[in-house]
Amino acid sequence: MNGAAETKSASEKRIPLIVALIPVFVLIGLMGSAVALFGDASAGGPAQIVLLVAAASASIIGVANGMSWSELEEATVHAIARAVPASLILLAVGALIGTWMMSGTAPAMIYYGLALLNPSFFYPAAMLICAVVSVSIGSSWTTAGTVGLALVGVAKVMGLSPEIAAGAVISGAYFGDKLSPLSDSTNLAAAVVGVDLFTHVRHMLTTTVPALIIASVLFGGISLTAGAHSAPAESIEATRSLLDATYNLGPLTMLPLAVVLILAIKRFPPYPTIAIGALLGGGVAALLQPGLVVDFADKAHELPIGAALFKGAWMGLSTGFQSSLGDATLDRLLSRGGMASMLPIIWMVIAALSFGAAMEATGLLQRLTEPLVKHLKGIGSLFAATVVSAITMNILSATQYMAIIIPGRMYLPEYQRRGLKPVNLSRTVEDAGTMTSALVPWTTCGVFMAGTLGVSTLDYLPYAFLNLLNPLLAVLYGFFRIAIVYEDGKAKA
Repeated sequence: MNGAAETKSASEKRIPLIVALIPVFVLIGLMGSAVALFGDASAGGPAQIVLLVAAASASIIGVANGMSWSELEEATVHAIARAVPASLILLAVGALIGTWMMSGTAPAMIYYGLALLNPSFFYPAAMLICAVVSVSIGSSWTTAGTVGLALVGVAKVMGLSPEIAAGAVISGAYFGDKLSPLSDSTNLAAAVVGVDLFTHVRHMLTTTVPALIIASVLFGGISLTAGAHSAPAESIEATRSLLDATYNLGPLTMLPLAVVLILAIKRFPPYPTIAIGALLGGGVAALLQPGLVVDFADKAHELPIGAALFKGAWMGLSTGFQSSLGDATLDRLLSRGGMASMLPIIWMVIAALSFGAAMEATGLLQRLTEPLVKHLKGIGSLFAATVVSAITMNILSATQYMAIIIPGRMYLPEYQRRGLKPVNLSRTVEDAGTMTSALVPWTTCGVFMAGTLGVSTLDYLPYAFLNLLNPLLAVLYGFFRIAIVYEDGKAKA
């Protein structure tokens, strides 16, 4: 045999566990330093550098164990290619936010939301509204980027916490994303484990509905307390009056929202759906808010009105809208969006997926999960290991799809050996993989939610009650044998 044939690749060699942990230590150590030194600004560049350094450390280990650079490069390119659809959606959402702020679509939702929602029940109402929308359209991203965006804005005007509001929005959005038959993550989990889709959805109700009820109680308790400290009614009414005086808030302002929701319900692809909504927002702005658009695009009024309107819509799509109402709170709220605002987030996605690709290609990801399977004793520990693995995959691979696929494939034989129906596994990987995907600052879901809602991941994380409760309930159900389905009516231990 020649030397090349005898050389094993990094994924075939037995890498010591302590070596496999090095990229994780690098990630945790440098990320902690980034947060300590830069605070919320860490997401604007420092965190991306951390992920790239961690990816480099994993690549070095891979090369030292026999992998070629071309193999690592190919794995990274393949991973980044998977991020292209998400990146296009992020750019479209940035454009949508910019034109909807200018067109009056987002201000109209805030205007009517201030009239309909009471501070004393705002947080649970926000969660339930997002849950209904998300179940209908099957997308947490579209829900957060439209209705959720407005609800966080309403919370700010009411003097409520945008962090808690974002937690409520994400809780509701992921309730629907997890349970809707239209959701890609729901379909993926059922397919990976080999379970009928509607059987999978029905079984998820056993953990998700109790989590929703508990989250509603928690949000309700916070709302009752927060309502007493919210902005006075006079201040809220003054804000509504200012919005009404600035924007033409007729029914046509809601056209972009209606079109986006209809297209989403009809299963139109997310990117063109959101892009159409963004373009409609620019058109509605030019039609209904011409004075506002002209003042924004051409303060000196040097351009013909048609050119100024076209330039304003173009600016809203590319660099976002800058409000100049004279009210500091409203101006900060409405000055947002544009494709350019999403570039740091796309940078984060590319860096995170580069790290995940390096960990997977070198076999380090598999090496880190092996000890979990070997030391499983009872059903409770099996469910706990599934939850831990799914959360770990979110942290290390930066995408919820890997958090569903890898634990789903890894634990299926063990569930079957113990006489557990696969639907137990499909439910559990969603309880942990889908629900915690927005709680990690560098996952595609985490960066999307933070960028769209304007609240950092670590700030809304403590209040995403549904997302935190679901993995906990999954573990408790395993240890206490609650809602577990057996192949022949009993476990094999």
